[in-house]
Amino acid sequence: MQGNIDPKKQELLDAILPQVAFDGWSQAAFDEAVADVELSPEHAKTLCPRGAVDLAILFHQNGDRAMLALAEGEDLSELRIRDKIARLVELRLQAVDDKEAVRRGSVLFALPHMAPDGAKLIWGTADAMWDALGDPSRDVNWYTKRATLSAVYTSVVLYWLGDDSIEGQATRAFIDRRIADVMTFEKVKASVRGNPLLKPLTGALDRLLSGVKAPNKMPAVDLPGMWRDPE
Repeated sequence: MQGNIDPKKQELLDAILPQVAFDGWSQAAFDEAVADVELSPEHAKTLCPRGAVDLAILFHQNGDRAMLALAEGEDLSELRIRDKIARLVELRLQAVDDKEAVRRGSVLFALPHMAPDGAKLIWGTADAMWDALGDPSRDVNWYTKRATLSAVYTSVVLYWLGDDSIEGQATRAFIDRRIADVMTFEKVKASVRGNPLLKPLTGALDRLLSGVKAPNKMPAVDLPGMWRDPE
């Protein structure tokens, strides 16, 4: 995530949010925000070369930062890994103070030419969650953990956007179900690895993935059960 944020860029983000509900993360909304904060078009383009898109990205990254700040005030040490993840997902949703901006952002990043940016943002959220938990992965699990959590988080956000239950109870139940699905998959994967008839297939897969390394990580080793607590 970006470190220091230019105050004027943050000011632009604050100014565009009331417009996003009506115009989305659009050029029209961006121009209105620029006028509101009395910036020159040239200065605004320097801060946000892609206009409203850059502000939508900042909005998402600010949510990640807010989640981490909330997590610092929680004691997750006694929770199981799956429960820690569930709590961080809940905190990430709590960190959002403008649901309509998220809805409009989901529409923006669903566009084919914006999909890479959207995927990068979701990956960044998943990465921030695992890092907050002190993820010790040093092999391909560094990737698979984040890929799996990215899928879980994406489905949760889409469900949350349509949730009108009291205090988001339906969303919390949905989070539990999605993580339970992941745990079920992990159990199946472990049983497949233990099946001598399927061992050649899983061995071939391990060899294929052995060359994949996480940035600045040690060489790949097998750490099955990526969402399980140490036994």
